Amino acid sequence: MRFLVRDRLLAFGDDYWIEDDHGNRVFLVDGKAMRLRDTFELKDTQGRVLIDIRQKMFALRDTMVIERDGEPLATVRRKRLSLLRNHYRVALADGRTVLDVSGKVLDREFAIEYDGELLAVVSRRWLHVRETYGVDVVREDADPALLIAVTVCVIHLSEKGREED
Repeated sequence: MRFLVRDRLLAFGDDYWIEDDHGNRVFLVDGKAMRLRDTFELKDTQGRVLIDIRQKMFALRDTMVIERDGEPLATVRRKRLSLLRNHYRVALADGRTVLDVSGKVLDREFAIEYDGELLAVVSRRWLHVRETYGVDVVREDADPALLIAVTVCVIHLSEKGREED
């Protein structure tokens, strides 16, 4: 499953559609402006909220929380920073599952893995449209909404970190 995201629209307070590789709208990312903390909602085409994404207040490191139906689903934190690659850790609410996100997040070239197995690849390389990147969900049994939410979180945290530097 491949999804297309128009990169320039990824900003706090903005809404933007994520399309499949046939150009059909699949998810709406609704950026909630006028909130104390950064908040997004991932909605389906009927406007139903699938996932809530919000910045965790009073965290030592920038942290975002992903919820489904009001229940915690995952927590996203920056793991470590190097000059060439960003690393994020996604701890799922079950307490046992940890996803690793690594690559060049600001360049939109990174991977999401679980236990060394590739779940999704985020890249601009396959696309010829400027300011667009793809999210290619590799595993058929993976949750595309969760992987898109993780992508939104790491890009938002990375952009925010760049603004603070």
